[in-house]
Amino acid sequence: MPSLQEIRALEEALHRPEIRRSRGAVERLLAEGFIEFGASGTVYDRPTLIDLLAQESGSDEGDLRTSNYALTRISSDAVLLTYETERLSGDGSMRRVLRSSIWKYDGVKWQMLFHQGTLKG
Repeated sequence: MPSLQEIRALEEALHRPEIRRSRGAVERLLAEGFIEFGASGTVYDRPTLIDLLAQESGSDEGDLRTSNYALTRISSDAVLLTYETERLSGDGSMRRVLRSSIWKYDGVKWQMLFHQGTLKG
């Protein structure tokens, strides 16, 4: 089983603008068949998300803070990462999201297979 630090580093790479806008970097991190259930309620498949991230502007909504990471083994080649994020918006409001990701080992590298964000009330 990978360490929490290893999977957390992969997850947090996807938070960084320079990684998000790099089609090649995102393709390496997202597994074939990837799907995301966004906090907005939108469902994204791998090709759609890669295209959207590549087109992101340089403007950031504010610093993203993460906390409460936990890693759970699902099988010999899959783990579940859960954590929380907070982002202060330009209007002063705080957006809190519960996040979960399934990471799968393909024999060479760990890749994200599933991600979900749920707004925290």
